[in-house]
Amino acid sequence: MAAILITGAARGIGLELTRQFAARGDRVIAVCRTPSSELQQIEGVRIIADIDVTDADAIAQLATQLSHQALDVLINNAGVLSDESLQNCNAATIRHQFEVNALAPLLLTRALLPNLRAGSKIVLITSRMGSIGDNGSGGMYGYRMSKAALNAAAKSLAIDLKGAGIAVGILHPGLVATDMGGPQGIPPTESATNLLARIDQLSMANSGEFLHANGSPLPW
Repeated sequence: MAAILITGAARGIGLELTRQFAARGDRVIAVCRTPSSELQQIEGVRIIADIDVTDADAIAQLATQLSHQALDVLINNAGVLSDESLQNCNAATIRHQFEVNALAPLLLTRALLPNLRAGSKIVLITSRMGSIGDNGSGGMYGYRMSKAALNAAAKSLAIDLKGAGIAVGILHPGLVATDMGGPQGIPPTESATNLLARIDQLSMANSGEFLHANGSPLPW
C-alpha cells in the first residue's frame, strides 16, 4: 500500500487518478483548492483543501500538515490552460500559466522533499504541447511555454535527485476530454489508467524521460 499525493485532485485527470489509486488500495492524499462532490465520495481518501499551489503560504501550510507523512509518489497534476494567439498575447494569462504549470510544481516538490526517500517517485503531468520539436500548429503561447518550462524543470529534478534515488516522470496524459481541455479526446478514466501504468513502471532507469501516457517517447 503506497502513499500517493495528487494535486489538482478535484476534477479531471487528478480526480480519476485519485479514484484509481484508491480503488486498488493505495493511501491517497488529494490536494485541491475546493473539493468536488465526486472527490468527496471516494472512500478512504484524505482531502487537503484550500491549497492554492501558487501561494507560498499555502505550500508551507501543506508541508506542515504532512511533516510526518512519508510519500511514495508525488504527482504534480494541477494545471491551467488559456488560448493566446499571436494577435492576443495576454501577458496576465501567460504569466498565470507559468505560475501554475511550471513554477508551482517545482516549489511544491522542493517543499515536500523531506517527505520523499530513496525509491520515491515524483511525477509531473505535462503536455506534448510543451514539446518544441513536436510543435506543428503554433499558437497557445502561454500553455506551450509554461509546459516547456515544466519539462526543463523536471529534467533538472531528475538529474539533481538521482543521487537520492528518487525517480522523476515527465508524462503527457494524451488528448483528454476534460473541463479544462474541452470535449475532444479520450475520457479521463482511460488517460488515468495509462498514466497509472507509466507511474508503476517509473524507475531510476527511465527517470527524466518525456513520455506519452501510452509509453511512447516524446521529442523535447
